Amino acid sequence: MLHKSVLLDEALDYLNCEKKKLILDCTIGGAGHTKEILKRLPPGGRLIGIDRDKSALKLAEENLKDFEGSFELVHRNFRDFDKVLKELEIDAVDGMLFDLGVSSFQLDAGERGFSFSKGATLDMRMDTSEGEPLWRLLNKMDETQLGQIIRDLGQERYWRKIAKAIVRERKIAPITETSRLAEIIRGPRRFNKRMKIDPATRTFQALRIFVNDELGAIEQALNKVSDYLKKDARIVVIAFHSLEDRIVKHSFRDLKQKGLIDILTKKPIRPSEAEIDNNPRSRSGKLRAAQRV
Repeated sequence: MLHKSVLLDEALDYLNCEKKKLILDCTIGGAGHTKEILKRLPPGGRLIGIDRDKSALKLAEENLKDFEGSFELVHRNFRDFDKVLKELEIDAVDGMLFDLGVSSFQLDAGERGFSFSKGATLDMRMDTSEGEPLWRLLNKMDETQLGQIIRDLGQERYWRKIAKAIVRERKIAPITETSRLAEIIRGPRRFNKRMKIDPATRTFQALRIFVNDELGAIEQALNKVSDYLKKDARIVVIAFHSLEDRIVKHSFRDLKQKGLIDILTKKPIRPSEAEIDNNPRSRSGKLRAAQRV
């Protein structure tokens, strides 16, 4: 499936790219936002793109070939964006974009194990060169830890039953495939038209967030953004999970209280009905923006 950038027009409006010289895209993904940013940068404008997923960088490079010379791509976790800037001898930028979550091409790539709709090995790592795959973690975590992850990161009401079922079933045989894990999570429940989401959705999301320490990365990155934004520089963050958005909201509030930023969005910007109809995966998107003072 072709990746569709969420809240694209809104992100571009808040970034105000036409007046910026240097933009840092901390989560370049398939480069949907990036391509439109590059179209709008003034002559001599430059973009630095970061992603922890090597396949995303490869796709981005192909999608941005018409802009060769005006961008640079770096394989790194966005929590380390400050190290990237230092290595490139850049003190500060005119704008930052964080488009959080998982891209459509990652969800649709069966071998990655992000989605239960495709049979695959349970990996779920954004960067397959770091950390342990989910299947290995899933077969050694105790029931208490599993339950806490599913409850806290997935906000799943049946977390106790799911954790217990996983521990029970892995004694029969190690859980290594997405399809088997999904069946264990569903148990007697089966997805039907009356359900808004598949019963396995929240648990898969929770495990992905855990494997990649996504919330920790967001908090760590936002804690230091003000040190790398020029005066009047803009930062735009698009979140797809209530826990992500809560971190963004609190981080912006703390920076405002310190007199470092002005918050441009009193409430998060949501996708229009037209965008949701065109791209159902956008429905949970929330955009927040701020400006360095």
